[in-house]
Amino acid sequence: MARYTHASIDLAALSYNFAAMCDFSPNSKQVVVVKADAYGNGAVATAKHLQDKADMFAVAFLDEVFELREAGIQQPILVLQGPHREQECELTNSLNVIWLLHTEQQLNWINKRIENNEIDNLHHWVKFDTGMHRLGLLLKDYESFHREYRHIFHSKTVVATHLATADEPENDLSALAINTFIRAMKGRHGCLSIANSAANICLPSAALTWNRMGISLYGSSPFEHDELAVDLKPVMQLHSEVIALRQIEAGESVGYGATWTAEKPSLIATVALGYADGYPRQAPIGTPALFAGERAHLVGRVSMDMLTFDVTHLQQVDIGTPVELWGKNLSINTVAKHIGTIGYELMTRISKRVPRVYL
Repeated sequence: MARYTHASIDLAALSYNFAAMCDFSPNSKQVVVVKADAYGNGAVATAKHLQDKADMFAVAFLDEVFELREAGIQQPILVLQGPHREQECELTNSLNVIWLLHTEQQLNWINKRIENNEIDNLHHWVKFDTGMHRLGLLLKDYESFHREYRHIFHSKTVVATHLATADEPENDLSALAINTFIRAMKGRHGCLSIANSAANICLPSAALTWNRMGISLYGSSPFEHDELAVDLKPVMQLHSEVIALRQIEAGESVGYGATWTAEKPSLIATVALGYADGYPRQAPIGTPALFAGERAHLVGRVSMDMLTFDVTHLQQVDIGTPVELWGKNLSINTVAKHIGTIGYELMTRISKRVPRVYL
């Protein structure tokens, strides 16, 4: 590598988290979600590592399927947004994809092709809306859909929903949505999917036939405010190093716009990572990082390729000192809180120019 900056991906931690999440729902099948390049951790590497454990993989849209198939991944792949174009339905069998159908238009596309014996009619998922109001059919229309699209609604159909407030354990809306959904499907479908990572942990009634394992797999708590402590291990560690040190005097400023001014003589460390690598430009002064295990704080604006930290108080910092932006010793959620975002965003936005090193 031309520079030390990299994201190390701990595959042993990946396996640990998979097992930990399975323990919450031992009677459920597990969908491993690898959309957005496995939340920035590498979809192919994740799928290859878990291909003997996962029952199914999931991506957001069809384009994300091709990389997995080209890498030799054989498991069925659930496409969470369903087909965006009717022509995509023609690839159902050849790519062994399962569509999560959420509009009547999609139901019509698939039903028509089943009637014409163009695609397999055994594996389909259908999504109903229980309060998220993004995607999904309305529960009140179930009977009419069942009559109209009989090739889709049968005993092997998986019916799914997505909870709007599963990451808020005390919010009663989740229990209401679960109960509404289960009552609506009673006597109609035995294959149900409700639980994402958060619901699998804190809402046992949501752990049914299939669970969808997302952020928890990668070692980040699905709870924005850490309401529940979950024994997960971080998979991604973002590393860089000090490439310059600068002693400045009181009254001197650092970075674009001179947004931070030293109140006393200060030692400033420049780190080889910036917003082109996916580190958020909006990260405020005071955002932490670890320098050889010791905490220091961001000063000045994030630039395209570099960050600057005040390391005046640290015992020993040199050019080449390793820096942990987040990982095993500094939680990604801790950094996210300083920035005003969530761990999901930090993890997924790390750019392709940051090499992934698999451990």
